[in-house]
Amino acid sequence: MAKKRPSVRDALRVPAKLTRGIPVLPDDKPVGPTSKAAAVAEVATSGPRLGELQELLYAEGVTGGKRSVLVVLQGMDTSGKGGTIKHVCSHVNPQGLHIASFKKPSKAELRHHFLWRIRRVLPEPGYIGVFDRSHYEDVLVPQVNGLLSAEALDARYEEINAFEAELAEQGITLVKCFLHISPQTQRERLVARLKDPTKHWKYNPGDLDVRAQWSAYQKAYVETLRRCSTSVAPWYVVPADRKWYRNWAVGHLLLETLEAMRLQPPAADFDADEELARLVGNDPLN
Repeated sequence: MAKKRPSVRDALRVPAKLTRGIPVLPDDKPVGPTSKAAAVAEVATSGPRLGELQELLYAEGVTGGKRSVLVVLQGMDTSGKGGTIKHVCSHVNPQGLHIASFKKPSKAELRHHFLWRIRRVLPEPGYIGVFDRSHYEDVLVPQVNGLLSAEALDARYEEINAFEAELAEQGITLVKCFLHISPQTQRERLVARLKDPTKHWKYNPGDLDVRAQWSAYQKAYVETLRRCSTSVAPWYVVPADRKWYRNWAVGHLLLETLEAMRLQPPAADFDADEELARLVGNDPLN
């Protein structure tokens, strides 16, 4: 009898009491396929299933349900947030999908509380929302650049945990993914962008300034994972040096999350047999 594979959520979840560094390496494969070919084969089955479950979630929302899912993608430049969205979301209907990207706050956004711009784009009932970066930028960047006092950072971490608990109460299930890459892989991807004119739009000279702060950002991510991986909003560390593994892992995290919601087709508010009889027996176009 084949040994049952561990849950992807269990394998990648940040431990409740993270005492040391990031628990997996960027090139690890702690669960699932060990080759690109095997991952592609699995997605041939899991992709359509993901689409089926999203349709059930959307149907639930259309008929009065309150639940939705929010996938949060965080990671260093070139970790593959956009690529993950393109790959994973290709299996679902865009009608039930909402994607939001967060860059440096604008002057207008800075006039509001840091969660203001996040609240404006939360997924509606029945939707899968995806954040390319998120409210965590507002603790990571200030922490690395010394823009907030220790007390102010503590307050923000507490606000984030309270905010995510509030979302869970409202029926939003969070899937928070830290796309974990190595500095060597980032260098390779930056070099590739600079050598390809069609990819220059993806490059920002400021990327190298952020890269110079690599150690500080890794420390900030560890602190964020430690302080904000909660029972209602756990963090998952996704090894992202291999694009195929990253995409497989995030896709399966979403798949397992939707499976755990035990989605069912909503009951009709009409008699289907009566409607069928009306159509067959009295169809004005027949």
